Amino acid sequence: MTTTDSTGRPTTRLGVLDIGSNTVHLAVVDAAYAARPVQAAGARTVVRIMRYLQPDGALSDEGVAAMLAAVDDAMALARKSAVDEMLPMATSALRDATNGGEILAAIGERVGQPVRVLSGEDESRLTFLAARRWAGWGAGRLLVLDIGGGSLEIASGVDEEPDLAASLPLGAGRMTMAFLPGDPPAPDDVDALRQHVRATLARTAAAFKALPAPDHVVATSKTFRSLARLAGMQVDVVGPDERWRMRRSQLADWVPRLARLTAEGRTALPGVTPERTFQIVAGGVVAVETMRALGVDELEICPWALREGAILRRLDHI
Repeated sequence: MTTTDSTGRPTTRLGVLDIGSNTVHLAVVDAAYAARPVQAAGARTVVRIMRYLQPDGALSDEGVAAMLAAVDDAMALARKSAVDEMLPMATSALRDATNGGEILAAIGERVGQPVRVLSGEDESRLTFLAARRWAGWGAGRLLVLDIGGGSLEIASGVDEEPDLAASLPLGAGRMTMAFLPGDPPAPDDVDALRQHVRATLARTAAAFKALPAPDHVVATSKTFRSLARLAGMQVDVVGPDERWRMRRSQLADWVPRLARLTAEGRTALPGVTPERTFQIVAGGVVAVETMRALGVDELEICPWALREGAILRRLDHI
């Protein structure tokens, strides 16, 4: 479908299908050279893949069915929206599942093309690109943090490609399943998770601290946004979008209180949605320990993340 924008520039309608650890998300955008992408449609299905992970590392039949149903719904919207080009990508949950290859083949048949499986470093670099474009060159050296369902991404640099990008298996969903089975979680389990996060972060944090200090620290992802709405502060900015900052001390004060509440009780708090309530405690622990390990006292929430990075990378080649 050939269309033009308000200035007469030809546009391409892109469909970015992000198959993550928590959701299957389709973003349909109209993209033109040297213009910001304009969202035309979108669909998001909560799957929470980690709860279907079996002891052998495979996703259960129930989990596979839930994921494929979500992909079918997304593709129905893509067809209805007359998408010109699909950009399907999968992140840590399918990358690590022992039956991930079979699932990816089934998804590829539904999409009509192979699904790009992003490495952890790919995720980190694309997220960094999105944060850099959003923050602008004036932000100087950026440190970007992202907590997903399956992994934690960290990147730092002064350009659009980071000097260092890393991914660690410290996602909020993964850590909840591994360490916090109770509702509410037992204090000893929360402490065990905290010690695990510290040990896992140690070597990576040392590598990032060897780089020049960042001028600006930003965090992306639903987990960080939820935590900032709970423990952060809204700041005035130009434009209609909300902007949030969060100090480590504020968040550290909230995590023990979150851990004392049941999952249902947490939904009464600002920023904690039903889909995040089960893993928000683990997400909070990972966030606090990551900020502590990297010497971050305060960060700003960036609304752009992996999907926007994939769109921007594709726009650079149109």
